[in-house]
Amino acid sequence: MAIRRGVSLYSYQQAQFFRQLDWKAQVREVREGLGTDGIEIINEQLIRHYPFPSEEFLYDWRSYLARYDMTAVTMDVYLDVHQFRDHVMTHREAAEHLKNDIRLAAKMGFQNVRTLVLVPIDVIEMALPTAEKYNVRIGKEIHAPWPIKPGGHREKATKGMAAGINFNAVEEILELRERTKSPFVGLVPDFGIFQHSPSQVSVDYIRRHAARSDAVDFILENAAAYGHDELIDVVDEKFPGHGIPINSIDRLALHEPCCRPEDIRDIIPYIVSIHGKFYNMTEIEGRPGCYEDRCIDYATPMKYLLEGGFDGYIDSEFEGQRDQQDMGVEGLVDEVEQVRRHHEMLRRLGCV
Repeated sequence: MAIRRGVSLYSYQQAQFFRQLDWKAQVREVREGLGTDGIEIINEQLIRHYPFPSEEFLYDWRSYLARYDMTAVTMDVYLDVHQFRDHVMTHREAAEHLKNDIRLAAKMGFQNVRTLVLVPIDVIEMALPTAEKYNVRIGKEIHAPWPIKPGGHREKATKGMAAGINFNAVEEILELRERTKSPFVGLVPDFGIFQHSPSQVSVDYIRRHAARSDAVDFILENAAAYGHDELIDVVDEKFPGHGIPINSIDRLALHEPCCRPEDIRDIIPYIVSIHGKFYNMTEIEGRPGCYEDRCIDYATPMKYLLEGGFDGYIDSEFEGQRDQQDMGVEGLVDEVEQVRRHHEMLRRLGCV
């Protein structure tokens, strides 16, 4: 048993956009630059002619991964319920969409598909027989601000993204697994659930676009004193015209994780893979060559994963570039270097 290292090729999104690295070069970087084998993709980002790629593409994909002895860990799938012009997709249509993604994942050699936390549980249940038939596990993502356990640290919000939280999302998956006795449904925790403070790159981005920088300072200094909805009202009252969207206020206000690190112990048997979310890897003071993301607790959850015998992949998922892409090409962060720093940390914390 071991915790293995992988990479979501989403981490190289801007290198792909600017045609610096195509998917084959990204695969080579994971194997040769990082010395590991795990690959995760976002279907719509990488698969040409998704959702119905050619046999030529599928053969090329499988052959290239075989050439470098790579493991196709997880295919991240989405659910565009507005893809039809005349109606919003029904749950049965959504299940058919998910079934097609499962069949495609099997053709590409993936062990798992990851669904978003908002995908209804009945959609997953309708697709479960297809997952069993094709030997592909369905993992529902646990993404901030969703908790592992109901309640957690967060209050129920009525404003912004946080208002849509289903505090029972994890329990629904565990109940489905218990009722069906199927090992083909589980969870994909995202390390963003252990983020305890705003990322500096996020703070810098919001400050660049805010009409009032003093509002940013106020939120950073006083967020812990207010409830979620109350903080939004106070900022609107004290700083009229501040120009900070609600979701950005949420990001600035972060002062504790939505999940306690010890909560991950209870779901280890149900984890199909893990998203190694990070925003900005910086050198640890006094420790040259050692890196950390200062806003996310990795060490504590990793300790519990190792003690609990988690056997699977943590796939690096770099998102910090999204808060720097407004500065122009000359200001772009080096994604390859950021992922390499992340893997230094993963190895140091016990991944192979």
